[in-house]
Amino acid sequence: MFEYELQQIRSDELIREAQNHRQTQEALRGRRAARRAAERESGQNDPEGKAHSPRPRRHRFARAA
Repeated sequence: MFEYELQQIRSDELIREAQNHRQTQEALRGRRAARRAAERESGQNDPEGKAHSPRPRRHRFARAA
């Protein structure tokens, strides 16, 4: 009987954890969607896209010695 109660407690705990995870993911999706909508409205959505940093890109291959 004790093992059954422990299993029930663990099951309830896992269900709560999964629900928290789903809510977190839903909140993240909502934030991303809001950010994308704001970018579209502000007109900053260039067809070429924009760089993540002002640094120039690194060369693909290392220089020969």
